[in-house]
Amino acid sequence: MSVTVIPFAEGEARLDWHALCDAIERGHQRPKAEIADSFLYRDKDTLLSRAAWIDGLGLAVKSATIFPGNAAQNHPMVNGAVSLFSDDDGTLEAIIDFHLVTKWKTAGDSLYAAQRLARPDSRSILIVGAGTVGQSLRQAYGAAFPNATFFIWNRTRSGAVAFANSNENTNVADNLEQAVRAADIVTSATMSTDPLLQGAWFQPGQHIDLIGAYRPDMREADDAALQRSRVFVDSRDTTLGHIGELKTPLATGAITEGDILADFYQPEQFIRQSAEEITLFKNGGGAHLDLMVSRYILEKWLMAP
Repeated sequence: MSVTVIPFAEGEARLDWHALCDAIERGHQRPKAEIADSFLYRDKDTLLSRAAWIDGLGLAVKSATIFPGNAAQNHPMVNGAVSLFSDDDGTLEAIIDFHLVTKWKTAGDSLYAAQRLARPDSRSILIVGAGTVGQSLRQAYGAAFPNATFFIWNRTRSGAVAFANSNENTNVADNLEQAVRAADIVTSATMSTDPLLQGAWFQPGQHIDLIGAYRPDMREADDAALQRSRVFVDSRDTTLGHIGELKTPLATGAITEGDILADFYQPEQFIRQSAEEITLFKNGGGAHLDLMVSRYILEKWLMAP
């Protein structure tokens, strides 16, 4: 049996944000995933492998090499691939471009949450962070909220200007507080270790989407942001004890585990209850989402003529 190899551009051309969200929803209707992460190190170089197994969807191993020294050689710092295995007999079915899976998993994770938590009439969307993930968020949210006006805030204004110039209907926000107060949706993808977003700025009816923090020492929002919001996560298993966004305030007592209202495995609780409430979602990623997205990518690839 031959193994399907799916590169970035050719694979992405077959994908759709709405269909991806449907695939994520279906994936969470299956038995809960078994997940595991492993790390290998050589000085500053790292090999990260994330594995998941979902009964009915198969197995995936997403391996990433992080070589910081590559930047000096003008080579990508992060490389990798996703290996997708059959649920029936464990054979290798596909090798999918790492960056393709990561892009659609990360933005799709947040988009699926926003479709359940943000007000459907949201018309002003603020993106915090003009990096690669910010560009993916512009595409994803643009598909679900086509009538919205977008704003971009970045630590360096030149990055925000370049972002705005590369996207239609996107404007530079110079003042973060004012931009947050005016937005219906705030989606943040930064590498911040100190909170950028303050809960005192939040307004009734907003949806806050936090993506950037992935280590125990990273946070994008302060304690007040969590205390003023109804808080949701994609997976309790991959966020509460691992990411500073929640791990730190849980440790200090600023919030309790009871304040985390639901994750994707609890669809009946994962909803907005009123137009006035503030909802906050922590996107933690996780290998189970890589598996769901990889399976969707392979299905779309095989459907093409």
